[in-house]
Amino acid sequence: MADRERSRSPQPPGSSDGRAPNPYASASKWRHQESSAFAKHAAQHAQHAQHAQQAADAREDAAAGRTSELADFINKSSRVEPPADRPVTAGGGYKPILEAAGHAKDGAEPERDAEDGRGEPSDGREIVCGPLLNYRRMERGRWYGSVLIVIKGGGPDVLFKPSLVMRRVGAAGGLPAVDGQANGGGEVGGENGDMRFESQRLYSDARNTFWAFDIDAPIEATEVQYEYSVPDMRFSSQHKPRTNNFFIPAEDESMRIMFHSCNGFSVGTDEDAWSGAALWNDVIRKHQARPYHVMLGGGDQIYNDGIRVEGPLYPWANIGNPQKRRDFPFPEKLRAECDDYYLKNYIRWYNTEPFSSVNGQIAQVNIWDDHDIIDGFGSYTDHFMRCDVFRGIGGVAHKYYMLFQHHLPPPASTYTTDSAALAESTQGPDPNQMVGAFVAEPKSDPSYIVGAKPGPYVAEHSFNIFTRLGARMALMGIDARVERTRHQINYPETYDLIFKRVYDELRAAAASDKPITHLIVLLGIPIAYPRLTWLENVLRSPLAGPMKLMHKRFGVGGALFNQFDGNFDLLDDLDDHYTARVHKAERSMLIHRLQEVGSEFSCRVTILGGDVHLAALGRFYSNPKLKIPAEQDHRYIANVVSSAIVNKPPPQAVANLLAKRNKIHHLDHDTDETLLDMFNKDPGDSSKTSGSNRCTMPSRNFASITENSPNNQPMAGSNGGTTNVNGASETGGEAAPQSFIGKDGHSVLHQGEVGSGTKHKAASIETHGRGNDGSLDVRINIEIDPSNRQGLTEGYGLSIPLLAYQKPTTPASAAPAGSVHSAAQ
Repeated sequence: MADRERSRSPQPPGSSDGRAPNPYASASKWRHQESSAFAKHAAQHAQHAQHAQQAADAREDAAAGRTSELADFINKSSRVEPPADRPVTAGGGYKPILEAAGHAKDGAEPERDAEDGRGEPSDGREIVCGPLLNYRRMERGRWYGSVLIVIKGGGPDVLFKPSLVMRRVGAAGGLPAVDGQANGGGEVGGENGDMRFESQRLYSDARNTFWAFDIDAPIEATEVQYEYSVPDMRFSSQHKPRTNNFFIPAEDESMRIMFHSCNGFSVGTDEDAWSGAALWNDVIRKHQARPYHVMLGGGDQIYNDGIRVEGPLYPWANIGNPQKRRDFPFPEKLRAECDDYYLKNYIRWYNTEPFSSVNGQIAQVNIWDDHDIIDGFGSYTDHFMRCDVFRGIGGVAHKYYMLFQHHLPPPASTYTTDSAALAESTQGPDPNQMVGAFVAEPKSDPSYIVGAKPGPYVAEHSFNIFTRLGARMALMGIDARVERTRHQINYPETYDLIFKRVYDELRAAAASDKPITHLIVLLGIPIAYPRLTWLENVLRSPLAGPMKLMHKRFGVGGALFNQFDGNFDLLDDLDDHYTARVHKAERSMLIHRLQEVGSEFSCRVTILGGDVHLAALGRFYSNPKLKIPAEQDHRYIANVVSSAIVNKPPPQAVANLLAKRNKIHHLDHDTDETLLDMFNKDPGDSSKTSGSNRCTMPSRNFASITENSPNNQPMAGSNGGTTNVNGASETGGEAAPQSFIGKDGHSVLHQGEVGSGTKHKAASIETHGRGNDGSLDVRINIEIDPSNRQGLTEGYGLSIPLLAYQKPTTPASAAPAGSVHSAAQ
C-alpha cells in the first residue's frame, strides 16, 4: 500500500485561568439530562454572572413557575458549563480527559508524554489503546475482520512494526482444525498452527501511531473460538486483556447480536451517581454465558460534547455576539487543539472499564450520531452549521471516527480557514498538517457503500454498510450524519446506492442455497416513534416570535434557548428525529422502499434505533382492514429502540408524555404504526413508569437479538411436548404458531407478541433464541438499579416472525411512493 506523509503542528502550552460559566450551554433536552446538583449550581452561577454582564448576555432563571416534573426537566440545563470553581485552561494546555498529577479517571491510565518515565524516547512498543476488534464481512466461506491498536509516539518514521498472532482455540463438537487456514491474509506457523497477520500503519504523528490488522479465518461447520494477541508489546493499562477471544458462528447459523447506543454521559451528569458504565458488566456476563458474535453500535459510541465547556472551543462558545461567533475562524492552531481533544477523549473512553475489555472481544460494527461530533451537529440552522468552527470540528471528529470506529485511514487533512484551497477541495492536503506526520493512502472495504459526494458540513463522503450476519441475516447501516441538514437526512443519490446494493446482494443470496430471511437496518434515531408535532408547532409559531426577541435583546428565558443559533433548545432534538415534520417525506420514502425489499424477497425487515435514552418497540404494519396476517405482511417492520447503555435516562414524566402520544398513526392508506405495550412491569421492584405506561421504559438498557435457527432441536415443554415462539406449551410436535389479525396496533399483531415482556420466552437467557421456527428473538435488557455497579438487568422479550409473503391477487389500494425498482435494476 502506498503511503503519504502529513504533519501536525506541536501543541502550544496554555495557561490556566478561571472563567465565568459558559452562557451558551443548551438548557432543555429531552434526551440528555445532568444531575440536579450540577444543574442547580449552574443556574445559581448564571444568576451571579448576570450582574457582571450586559443585559443582552444575561441568563434568567427559567425555572420559575414550574408546576410539574416535566417542566422541571425541560428547564434543566443539560449542555451546561462546568462550575465556576472548576479551572478551565486555554489553548493546548487544558486537561479535560486525564486528571492532573498522574491520577487516572474512570479506570484509564495516567496520560504520559512523548517520552517514557525514564526520559527515554518512545520505542513504538507501548499500546495506549486497544486492541479494538471490528467485524467486516463474510464471503466465500471466510470471516473477515480487523484489529486496531494505538501506540505511544510516532511520526514519519516507523519505530517498530507490530504483528498479530491468532490461534484457533476450539469448536463445539470437538472438530479438528480446518486445513488450509492460510488461504486468507495470515501466515500459518508454530506448533499450534498460529496465524500471523502483519500490520498496516493508518496514521502517525509525534503523539500516537495507529496500526490496523486485517484478519480472516475460515467459517466452519460449527461455532469456533479464536484468540489473538500482539506479541512483543507493552500495555499502558493493567486491566486490558493481553490475549483476547472472539467467536465465529457456524456456517449454517446466523450471528447472535448485541445492540447498543448512547455509550457515554452528557455534560454535567453525575457519573458516580449512575454507577459509571455499569451495564457493560452485564454485557460481559451474557457474553460469557452465550457469546455474542457481533456488537452493533447505533451512534454516540463516544460523547465529545465537553470540547466546548472544558476544551478548546470554550472561548468560542463564550462569544456573546451570534454574528461574531458565526464568523469566528478555524485556524490551524485551533484545529490542532481540537484534534488533541478528540484523540485524548477517544483514548480515555476506549480505555475505560468495563467497556475497554468488551471492545476487544466482541467484533463491532458502528455508525455514528451527533455526540460522536458534538451535540446537535447537523440539525442547527444552515447558516450556523456552515460556520468555520462547525466545519472544522466536523472534519476532526470524522478523522477519529474513521480511525477508532472503522479502522480506516483518515483524510490527508481536515478543514481549516488557513487554506482556501483545502476549503474548496481543489488542491492537495493542507501543507500545515503534513509536517512530521504520516497518513496512509485511502482504503475501504467491500462492506461499505460510500456516498457519491461530500456532506454539506462534513466535507467527506458517507460510509454506509451492507454486510452478511451469518447464514440467513444481513445488515444495512445508514450513515445519517455526514449528509444531514435540518431539512435532509441523506441525499437521494445515497439511498439509490444503498438500495441498489441491497437488491444486488439479496438477489444473489436468493439464487444461492442461503437466502437472506432477515434484514437488520441500523439507524441512529428511531423511525417508529411518537410524534411531538404539537411541540414543534408551538416553537415555530408566530406566538414564539416575541419571546425570541425578548431573549435576544434582554436575555429573557435564557434556559429555553440554544445559544449556538439562537433558536429554542428543543428544536435541534425535534428536527433530528425521523418523525419531525421536516423529514416526513424522506421518512415515508425510506419505509416504502424497505417494504418493497420485504415483498420482493420475502425478507423480514427489522430496524434498530437508539438516541432517545429509553427502551421501546415500534412497529409498522398493514392496516387491519386489509386482513393480512403479520407472518405474510411485508409492511410489518419492528423498530427495536434501545438507548442508552451508559447515559442517564429521562425522568418518568417524559416517558409518560411519550406514552400518551402513542397514537395509531397512518403512514399511508395501507400502513399504520404504533408502539407495542411490552413492559408488563418495572425492572426489579423499582417504579419508573405510570400504571398506564407500558410502551416506554426510562431506564438504561441494551438489546440482544438471536435467530430461532431452523437447525435447533425442538424445545421440550412441561408436558413432554414442545414450545411455540411464545413459550406456550404444545403437544404433538412443534407446530407453526397460529396466525391471527390484531384488531389494531394497541393489541398484539401476531403470536410472537403474545405475552411480550418479562414472561416471554425471548426474555429468558435459557430459552432466548432456542426455538426453531426462523423468527428473531428480541430481548431488551433493562437496568434494575442504577446505583448497582454490577449492572444487573431484567429481560423483556418478544419474537419477530419470518415473512412468508404472498403476492396479492388484487392491486393494493395505494401504490407505495419512492419505488426502487428502476434504481435497483
